[in-house]
Amino acid sequence: MSDNISFFERKDIRPGFKRYAIDAFGAMAQGLFASLLIGTIFSTLGDLTGLEVLGQIGGFAKSVAGPAMAVSIGSALAAPPLVLYSLAAVGFAANDAGGAGGPLAVFFVAIVAAELGKMVSKETKVDILVTPGVTVGVGCALALAVGPWIGAAASAVGGLVMWATDLQPFLMGIVVAVLVGAALTLPISSAAICAALGLTGLAGGAALAGCCAQMVGYAAASFADNGWSGVVSQGLGTSMLQVPNIFKKPVTWVPALVASAVTGPVATVVFGMQQNGAAIASGMGTCGLVGPIGLYSGWVADGIVPGPMEWLGMALVCVVVPAVVAWLVAFAMRRAGLIVDGDMRVE
Repeated sequence: MSDNISFFERKDIRPGFKRYAIDAFGAMAQGLFASLLIGTIFSTLGDLTGLEVLGQIGGFAKSVAGPAMAVSIGSALAAPPLVLYSLAAVGFAANDAGGAGGPLAVFFVAIVAAELGKMVSKETKVDILVTPGVTVGVGCALALAVGPWIGAAASAVGGLVMWATDLQPFLMGIVVAVLVGAALTLPISSAAICAALGLTGLAGGAALAGCCAQMVGYAAASFADNGWSGVVSQGLGTSMLQVPNIFKKPVTWVPALVASAVTGPVATVVFGMQQNGAAIASGMGTCGLVGPIGLYSGWVADGIVPGPMEWLGMALVCVVVPAVVAWLVAFAMRRAGLIVDGDMRVE
Protein backbone atom coordinates (compact mmCIF):
# COMPACT_ATOMS: atom_id res chain seq x y z
CA MET A 1 0.00 0.00 0.00
CA SER A 2 2.79 2.39 0.93
CA ASP A 3 4.54 1.59 -2.35
CA ASN A 4 1.39 2.61 -4.26
CA ILE A 5 1.14 5.82 -2.27
CA SER A 6 4.77 6.68 -2.87
CA PHE A 7 4.35 5.95 -6.59
CA PHE A 8 1.39 8.32 -6.92
CA GLU A 9 3.18 10.94 -4.85
CA ARG A 10 6.26 10.61 -7.04
CA LYS A 11 4.09 11.02 -10.13
CA ASP A 12 2.21 13.97 -8.62
CA ILE A 13 -1.15 12.23 -9.08
CA ARG A 14 -3.45 13.65 -6.40
CA PRO A 15 -7.11 13.05 -7.24
CA GLY A 16 -9.45 15.44 -5.49
CA PHE A 17 -12.14 18.08 -5.93
CA LYS A 18 -9.76 21.03 -5.96
CA ARG A 19 -7.32 19.35 -8.33
CA TYR A 20 -9.93 18.45 -10.92
CA ALA A 21 -13.05 20.57 -10.40
CA ILE A 22 -11.24 23.81 -9.66
CA ASP A 23 -7.68 23.70 -11.00
CA ALA A 24 -8.26 21.63 -14.15
CA PHE A 25 -11.70 23.10 -14.89
CA GLY A 26 -10.42 26.63 -14.44
CA ALA A 27 -7.46 25.94 -16.69
CA MET A 28 -9.80 24.55 -19.34
CA ALA A 29 -11.65 27.88 -19.34
CA GLN A 30 -8.38 29.66 -20.04
CA GLY A 31 -7.73 27.31 -22.94
CA LEU A 32 -11.19 28.07 -24.29
CA PHE A 33 -10.57 31.78 -23.90
CA ALA A 34 -7.25 31.58 -25.75
CA SER A 35 -8.82 29.74 -28.69
CA LEU A 36 -12.59 29.69 -29.20
CA LEU A 37 -13.42 32.97 -27.49
CA ILE A 38 -10.59 35.10 -28.80
CA GLY A 39 -11.21 33.55 -32.21
CA THR A 40 -14.86 34.57 -32.02
CA ILE A 41 -13.81 38.12 -31.18
CA PHE A 42 -11.45 38.25 -34.16
CA SER A 43 -14.17 36.84 -36.43
CA THR A 44 -16.65 39.43 -35.18
CA LEU A 45 -14.15 42.22 -35.79
CA GLY A 46 -13.59 40.82 -39.26
CA ASP A 47 -17.33 40.91 -39.97
CA LEU A 48 -17.57 44.48 -38.68
CA THR A 49 -14.55 45.85 -40.55
CA GLY A 50 -14.68 43.71 -43.65
CA LEU A 51 -11.04 42.72 -43.12
CA GLU A 52 -10.73 39.14 -44.31
CA VAL A 53 -7.48 38.59 -42.45
CA LEU A 54 -9.24 39.06 -39.09
CA GLY A 55 -11.77 36.41 -40.03
CA GLN A 56 -8.95 34.06 -41.00
CA ILE A 57 -7.18 34.65 -37.68
CA GLY A 58 -10.44 33.95 -35.89
CA GLY A 59 -10.91 30.74 -37.82
CA PHE A 60 -7.42 29.52 -36.96
CA ALA A 61 -7.94 30.24 -33.26
CA LYS A 62 -11.34 28.55 -33.10
CA SER A 63 -10.07 25.45 -34.90
CA VAL A 64 -7.64 24.60 -32.07
CA ALA A 65 -10.13 24.86 -29.20
CA GLY A 66 -9.87 21.16 -28.35
CA PRO A 67 -6.05 21.01 -28.21
CA ALA A 68 -5.91 24.31 -26.29
CA MET A 69 -8.31 23.00 -23.63
CA ALA A 70 -6.51 19.68 -23.23
CA VAL A 71 -3.06 21.24 -23.00
CA SER A 72 -4.38 23.75 -20.45
CA ILE A 73 -5.76 20.90 -18.35
CA GLY A 74 -2.46 19.03 -18.61
CA SER A 75 -0.61 22.11 -17.47
CA ALA A 76 -2.86 22.41 -14.41
CA LEU A 77 -2.14 18.77 -13.60
CA ALA A 78 1.62 19.37 -13.89
CA ALA A 79 1.98 16.96 -16.82
CA PRO A 80 5.56 16.32 -18.03
CA PRO A 81 6.45 17.79 -21.43
CA LEU A 82 5.84 14.65 -23.53
CA VAL A 83 2.46 14.10 -21.88
CA LEU A 84 1.54 17.76 -22.27
CA TYR A 85 2.35 17.88 -25.97
CA SER A 86 0.55 14.58 -26.59
CA LEU A 87 -2.63 16.00 -25.11
CA ALA A 88 -3.05 18.20 -28.18
CA ALA A 89 -4.20 15.21 -30.23
CA VAL A 90 -6.35 13.95 -27.35
CA GLY A 91 -8.07 17.31 -27.05
CA PHE A 92 -8.80 17.46 -30.76
CA ALA A 93 -10.30 13.96 -30.69
CA ALA A 94 -12.42 14.56 -27.58
CA ASN A 95 -13.73 17.92 -28.76
CA ASP A 96 -14.62 16.47 -32.14
CA ALA A 97 -16.26 13.33 -30.71
CA GLY A 98 -18.14 15.31 -28.08
CA GLY A 99 -19.91 17.49 -30.62
CA ALA A 100 -21.89 20.29 -28.94
CA GLY A 101 -20.69 19.00 -25.56
CA GLY A 102 -17.07 18.91 -26.71
CA PRO A 103 -15.61 20.95 -23.82
CA LEU A 104 -17.03 18.57 -21.23
CA ALA A 105 -15.71 15.57 -23.17
CA VAL A 106 -12.28 17.20 -23.33
CA PHE A 107 -12.40 17.82 -19.59
CA PHE A 108 -12.96 14.18 -18.64
CA VAL A 109 -10.86 12.56 -21.34
CA ALA A 110 -7.88 14.90 -20.94
CA ILE A 111 -7.74 14.28 -17.18
CA VAL A 112 -7.64 10.50 -17.67
CA ALA A 113 -5.10 10.69 -20.49
CA ALA A 114 -2.89 13.11 -18.57
CA GLU A 115 -2.84 11.02 -15.40
CA LEU A 116 -2.13 7.79 -17.31
CA GLY A 117 0.59 9.52 -19.28
CA LYS A 118 2.17 10.71 -16.04
CA MET A 119 2.14 7.13 -14.72
CA VAL A 120 4.29 5.80 -17.57
CA SER A 121 6.39 8.93 -18.09
CA LYS A 122 10.13 8.17 -17.79
CA GLU A 123 9.46 4.62 -16.58
CA THR A 124 11.12 2.98 -19.60
CA LYS A 125 14.21 3.47 -21.73
CA VAL A 126 12.01 4.19 -24.74
CA ASP A 127 10.08 7.00 -23.11
CA ILE A 128 9.94 8.94 -26.39
CA LEU A 129 7.64 6.21 -27.74
CA VAL A 130 5.85 4.90 -24.65
CA THR A 131 4.67 8.16 -23.10
CA PRO A 132 3.08 9.74 -26.19
CA GLY A 133 1.91 6.29 -27.30
CA VAL A 134 -0.04 5.71 -24.09
CA THR A 135 -1.29 9.30 -23.80
CA VAL A 136 -2.44 9.64 -27.39
CA GLY A 137 -3.57 6.03 -27.84
CA VAL A 138 -5.60 5.72 -24.65
CA GLY A 139 -6.82 9.32 -24.81
CA CYS A 140 -8.07 9.16 -28.38
CA ALA A 141 -9.60 5.70 -27.90
CA LEU A 142 -11.41 6.94 -24.80
CA ALA A 143 -12.56 10.02 -26.70
CA LEU A 144 -14.07 7.89 -29.44
CA ALA A 145 -15.70 5.56 -26.89
CA VAL A 146 -17.22 8.01 -24.43
CA GLY A 147 -17.03 11.39 -26.18
CA PRO A 148 -20.38 11.08 -27.97
CA TRP A 149 -22.09 9.97 -24.74
CA ILE A 150 -20.60 12.80 -22.71
CA GLY A 151 -21.47 15.26 -25.44
CA ALA A 152 -25.03 14.00 -25.63
CA ALA A 153 -25.43 14.24 -21.84
CA ALA A 154 -24.04 17.78 -21.73
CA SER A 155 -26.25 18.82 -24.62
CA ALA A 156 -29.28 17.31 -22.91
CA VAL A 157 -28.62 19.17 -19.66
CA GLY A 158 -27.91 22.42 -21.49
CA GLY A 159 -30.98 21.91 -23.66
CA LEU A 160 -33.11 21.27 -20.57
CA VAL A 161 -31.92 24.48 -18.93
CA MET A 162 -32.56 26.47 -22.10
CA TRP A 163 -35.99 24.87 -22.58
CA ALA A 164 -36.95 25.61 -18.97
CA THR A 165 -35.77 29.21 -19.34
CA ASP A 166 -37.85 29.66 -22.48
CA LEU A 167 -40.85 28.14 -20.66
CA GLN A 168 -40.43 30.04 -17.38
CA PRO A 169 -38.25 33.07 -18.18
CA PHE A 170 -38.92 34.86 -14.88
CA LEU A 171 -38.22 32.00 -12.47
CA MET A 172 -35.40 30.45 -14.49
CA GLY A 173 -33.97 33.89 -15.16
CA ILE A 174 -33.44 34.18 -11.41
CA VAL A 175 -32.17 30.62 -10.94
CA VAL A 176 -29.69 30.64 -13.84
CA ALA A 177 -28.42 34.15 -13.10
CA VAL A 178 -27.82 33.43 -9.42
CA LEU A 179 -26.21 30.00 -9.89
CA VAL A 180 -23.93 30.90 -12.80
CA GLY A 181 -23.13 34.26 -11.24
CA ALA A 182 -22.19 32.56 -7.97
CA ALA A 183 -19.94 30.15 -9.89
CA LEU A 184 -18.16 33.13 -11.43
CA THR A 185 -17.33 34.59 -8.02
CA LEU A 186 -16.37 31.28 -6.42
CA PRO A 187 -13.17 29.52 -7.51
CA ILE A 188 -15.21 27.57 -10.07
CA SER A 189 -15.20 28.42 -13.76
CA SER A 190 -18.60 29.75 -14.82
CA ALA A 191 -17.18 30.18 -18.32
CA ALA A 192 -16.25 26.50 -18.54
CA ILE A 193 -19.67 25.49 -17.18
CA CYS A 194 -21.47 27.54 -19.83
CA ALA A 195 -19.18 26.21 -22.55
CA ALA A 196 -19.58 22.60 -21.40
CA LEU A 197 -23.38 22.87 -21.38
CA GLY A 198 -23.54 24.96 -24.55
CA LEU A 199 -25.55 27.57 -22.67
CA THR A 200 -26.82 30.11 -25.19
CA GLY A 201 -30.15 31.68 -26.10
CA LEU A 202 -32.36 33.09 -23.34
CA ALA A 203 -30.58 30.98 -20.71
CA GLY A 204 -27.27 32.35 -21.98
CA GLY A 205 -28.68 35.86 -21.54
CA ALA A 206 -29.65 35.04 -17.95
CA ALA A 207 -26.20 33.59 -17.25
CA LEU A 208 -24.54 36.66 -18.73
CA ALA A 209 -26.77 38.90 -16.61
CA GLY A 210 -25.89 36.99 -13.44
CA CYS A 211 -22.16 37.15 -14.11
CA CYS A 212 -22.25 40.86 -14.93
CA ALA A 213 -24.23 41.43 -11.73
CA GLN A 214 -21.54 39.77 -9.64
CA MET A 215 -18.69 41.78 -11.14
CA VAL A 216 -20.37 45.16 -11.54
CA GLY A 217 -22.39 44.60 -8.36
CA TYR A 218 -19.30 44.03 -6.26
CA ALA A 219 -17.56 46.99 -7.88
CA ALA A 220 -20.46 49.24 -6.86
CA ALA A 221 -21.16 47.69 -3.45
CA SER A 222 -17.50 47.86 -2.40
CA PHE A 223 -16.80 51.31 -3.81
CA ALA A 224 -16.50 52.78 -0.31
CA ASP A 225 -13.70 50.31 0.44
CA ASN A 226 -11.92 50.07 -2.91
CA GLY A 227 -12.68 53.21 -4.93
CA TRP A 228 -12.08 53.36 -8.67
CA SER A 229 -9.29 50.81 -8.60
CA GLY A 230 -11.88 48.33 -7.29
CA VAL A 231 -14.22 49.23 -10.12
CA VAL A 232 -11.55 48.28 -12.65
CA SER A 233 -10.19 45.20 -10.86
CA GLN A 234 -13.63 43.75 -10.13
CA GLY A 235 -15.81 45.26 -12.88
CA LEU A 236 -13.42 44.41 -15.70
CA GLY A 237 -11.32 41.77 -13.94
CA THR A 238 -13.05 39.34 -11.60
CA SER A 239 -15.31 39.34 -8.56
CA MET A 240 -13.30 36.32 -7.35
CA LEU A 241 -11.13 38.88 -5.54
CA GLN A 242 -13.91 38.97 -2.93
CA VAL A 243 -13.69 35.27 -2.03
CA PRO A 244 -11.53 35.86 1.08
CA ASN A 245 -14.06 38.41 2.32
CA ILE A 246 -16.94 36.02 1.63
CA PHE A 247 -15.24 33.32 3.69
CA LYS A 248 -14.65 35.76 6.54
CA LYS A 249 -18.10 37.34 6.40
CA PRO A 250 -20.59 35.61 4.05
CA VAL A 251 -23.18 38.39 4.40
CA THR A 252 -20.97 40.60 2.21
CA TRP A 253 -22.08 38.47 -0.75
CA VAL A 254 -25.74 39.48 -0.37
CA PRO A 255 -25.65 42.70 -2.49
CA ALA A 256 -24.13 40.91 -5.49
CA LEU A 257 -26.46 37.90 -5.16
CA VAL A 258 -29.52 40.18 -4.97
CA ALA A 259 -28.22 42.03 -8.03
CA SER A 260 -27.98 38.71 -9.91
CA ALA A 261 -31.50 37.72 -8.86
CA VAL A 262 -32.90 41.05 -10.06
CA THR A 263 -30.86 41.39 -13.25
CA GLY A 264 -31.61 37.85 -14.49
CA PRO A 265 -35.35 38.36 -15.10
CA VAL A 266 -34.70 41.87 -16.39
CA ALA A 267 -32.66 40.19 -19.13
CA THR A 268 -35.09 37.34 -19.83
CA VAL A 269 -38.49 38.97 -19.29
CA VAL A 270 -38.04 42.68 -19.97
CA PHE A 271 -35.60 42.51 -22.88
CA GLY A 272 -35.80 38.88 -23.96
CA MET A 273 -32.02 38.99 -24.18
CA GLN A 274 -30.47 36.04 -25.99
CA GLN A 275 -26.72 35.47 -25.85
CA ASN A 276 -26.09 33.58 -29.10
CA GLY A 277 -22.36 34.16 -29.38
CA ALA A 278 -19.86 31.58 -28.14
CA ALA A 279 -21.35 29.77 -25.12
CA ILE A 280 -18.28 30.57 -23.04
CA ALA A 281 -19.19 34.28 -23.26
CA SER A 282 -22.35 33.57 -21.23
CA GLY A 283 -20.15 32.85 -18.23
CA MET A 284 -17.64 35.68 -18.61
CA GLY A 285 -19.66 38.68 -17.46
CA THR A 286 -17.90 42.00 -17.98
CA CYS A 287 -14.43 40.45 -17.71
CA GLY A 288 -12.57 42.27 -20.46
CA LEU A 289 -16.03 43.10 -21.84
CA VAL A 290 -16.12 39.56 -23.22
CA GLY A 291 -19.78 39.02 -22.26
CA PRO A 292 -21.10 42.11 -24.09
CA ILE A 293 -18.87 41.31 -27.06
CA GLY A 294 -20.33 37.79 -27.15
CA LEU A 295 -23.82 39.26 -27.04
CA TYR A 296 -22.98 41.49 -29.99
CA SER A 297 -21.33 38.68 -31.95
CA GLY A 298 -24.53 36.70 -31.48
CA TRP A 299 -26.53 39.52 -33.02
CA VAL A 300 -24.15 39.56 -35.97
CA ALA A 301 -24.37 35.78 -36.38
CA ASP A 302 -28.18 35.91 -36.26
CA GLY A 303 -28.30 38.71 -38.81
CA ILE A 304 -29.73 41.16 -36.27
CA VAL A 305 -29.02 44.84 -36.73
CA PRO A 306 -29.05 46.14 -33.16
CA GLY A 307 -31.36 49.05 -32.53
CA PRO A 308 -31.95 51.32 -29.52
CA MET A 309 -33.68 48.57 -27.50
CA GLU A 310 -30.80 46.12 -27.97
CA TRP A 311 -28.20 48.68 -26.91
CA LEU A 312 -30.38 49.86 -24.02
CA GLY A 313 -30.84 46.27 -22.88
CA MET A 314 -27.11 45.62 -22.98
CA ALA A 315 -26.33 48.77 -20.98
CA LEU A 316 -29.01 48.19 -18.35
CA VAL A 317 -28.43 44.45 -17.90
CA CYS A 318 -24.65 44.47 -18.01
CA VAL A 319 -23.95 47.65 -16.06
CA VAL A 320 -26.71 49.94 -14.81
CA VAL A 321 -29.18 47.62 -13.06
CA PRO A 322 -26.60 45.51 -11.18
CA ALA A 323 -24.65 48.60 -10.12
CA VAL A 324 -27.73 50.39 -8.77
CA VAL A 325 -29.26 47.33 -7.07
CA ALA A 326 -26.02 46.19 -5.41
CA TRP A 327 -25.17 49.71 -4.23
CA LEU A 328 -28.63 50.21 -2.73
CA VAL A 329 -28.56 46.85 -0.94
CA ALA A 330 -25.04 47.47 0.36
CA PHE A 331 -26.05 50.97 1.51
CA ALA A 332 -29.02 49.57 3.44
CA MET A 333 -26.86 46.85 4.99
CA ARG A 334 -24.25 49.41 6.03
CA ARG A 335 -26.94 51.52 7.66
CA ALA A 336 -28.15 48.42 9.50
CA GLY A 337 -24.64 47.61 10.66
CA LEU A 338 -24.54 44.31 8.78
CA ILE A 339 -21.62 45.54 6.67
CA VAL A 340 -18.95 47.91 7.98
CA ASP A 341 -16.06 49.72 6.38
CA GLY A 342 -13.32 47.34 5.34
CA ASP A 343 -15.54 44.26 5.01
CA MET A 344 -15.23 44.27 1.21
CA ARG A 345 -11.73 45.67 0.82
CA VAL A 346 -9.63 43.75 -1.69
CA GLU A 347 -5.86 43.47 -1.39
